[in-house]
Amino acid sequence: MNYFSSNFKLGILGGGQLGKMLLYSTRKFDIYTAVLEASDEAPCKIACNEFHLGDLMNFDAVYNFGKQVDVLTIEIENVNVDALEALEKEGVNVYPSSKTLRIIQNKGKQKLFYTDNNIPTAPFSRFAYTSEIEESINNGGLQLPFVWKSAQFGYDGQGVKIVKSLDDLKGLPNVECIAENLVPFKNELAVIVARNPSGETKTYPVVEMEFHPEANQVEYVICPARIDAALARKAEDIALKTSKAFNHVGLLAVEMFQTQNDDILVNEVAPRPHNSGHQTIEASYTSQFEQHIRAILDLPLGRTGSKVGGVMVNLVGAEGHSGQVVYQNIENIMTMDGVTPHIYGKKQTRPFRKMGHVTIVNEDVNEARRVAEEVKKSIKVISE
Repeated sequence: MNYFSSNFKLGILGGGQLGKMLLYSTRKFDIYTAVLEASDEAPCKIACNEFHLGDLMNFDAVYNFGKQVDVLTIEIENVNVDALEALEKEGVNVYPSSKTLRIIQNKGKQKLFYTDNNIPTAPFSRFAYTSEIEESINNGGLQLPFVWKSAQFGYDGQGVKIVKSLDDLKGLPNVECIAENLVPFKNELAVIVARNPSGETKTYPVVEMEFHPEANQVEYVICPARIDAALARKAEDIALKTSKAFNHVGLLAVEMFQTQNDDILVNEVAPRPHNSGHQTIEASYTSQFEQHIRAILDLPLGRTGSKVGGVMVNLVGAEGHSGQVVYQNIENIMTMDGVTPHIYGKKQTRPFRKMGHVTIVNEDVNEARRVAEEVKKSIKVISE
């Protein structure tokens, strides 16, 4: 198949920043792209060959779009899976597959999948409705504290809450959910696995994630993770086992907990480019975005090693600011060595909205982490 400067058409469901960064690579290779997205303001709009407006959860919108492309991929999981299944039956290559997405879209199904495949994960209970949880606690079926997670449509800290008392259940949506044992962990780690249809598989180095205490969003991604080699190997092995169980094609970001006694538990996965791989654009031989394109097109996978230590800082909207965005002090951070800002192209900011990220590279990852702190203190995402 000739993908380059040809009439081959790659379809992407979702027009957000992940799609925009995928398009860095398709433009480099001159691969023709079509994007489907519900918002006319989407970051992808400026960079694809065709932009289609449509609801990603609508069967007809996804199906009719998919009929026009040769390979279909996603940059967000919340898409109509029935439409993907219909397209697969008609011979469209869909990566990740509808089967993989059906499991991953629902946190209850995802957790059961880990249990069924002997993939280590925190113990959990499933509930059809949040309202059933109180009864379970009163009957001794569930112990406080635990982590409440909405089974569907949670992202970036939405749909997740630590429940320490019955009062914490108040105000939670009455939806299908899971209650997961609260894991006292030392570290949150992630490994990105790339796999193409021919079965070639590669992993990126383990990264360490530091979270914002209030927003439950990643503040820093540190690559390589500051853990010993044996533990890194263990994390990679579990990520590979998870990838093999899903039999996925493309990228699979596997988020994990390192427990106090150095066990590794899988938290959740994302079958697409992921926040924990943004530093690969500057720090790796092959960025996660290029790797995803290589994988879904069954091209040889690129080298996954790091050229240099990398730390990624998320740029999120400051509290108390909504409206037309201003990146305050962006010039100041650009004077620092090894600092590259990525602005996603969202014109409107609001508290904690992901607006961009900054990569800091240095031979010494600890020095990169120190500079990252300076970057975080300097730049502010505010409104006019």
